[in-house]
Amino acid sequence: MPHVTIPPGRRKNARTMRKALTEAELKFWSAVRAHRLMGLGFRRQLPIAGYIVDFACPTDRLIVEIDGSQHGTDRSLLRDAVRTARLEADGGLVLRFWNDDVLGDIDGVCSHILAVVAERAQSSDA
Repeated sequence: MPHVTIPPGRRKNARTMRKALTEAELKFWSAVRAHRLMGLGFRRQLPIAGYIVDFACPTDRLIVEIDGSQHGTDRSLLRDAVRTARLEADGGLVLRFWNDDVLGDIDGVCSHILAVVAERAQSSDA
């Protein structure tokens, strides 16, 4: 993902958001922080391409978004699609999970992420 200068206001907002994680974000962060998920290095509330993504694994160009019910509206779905397209245009891969998925099946969420990372690594070796 190319480097983009982040405006100070957006950087401050990301810092604030790191201190106010939702319950689902906190559960996910507890599962992946400090390279706990098979050595993958995740960062939280990271400014990328003009957006603040929930979680990113920069070395694998992976972005994880954890969505609450507010993301289920037509307007939010359209906004998320535009955001995803922009992030993926820079070479990232966006994975979206619902809060309920994270809260109810964190192991399944982590397994899915590992499967995606393994698949991408395998396809890049080919």
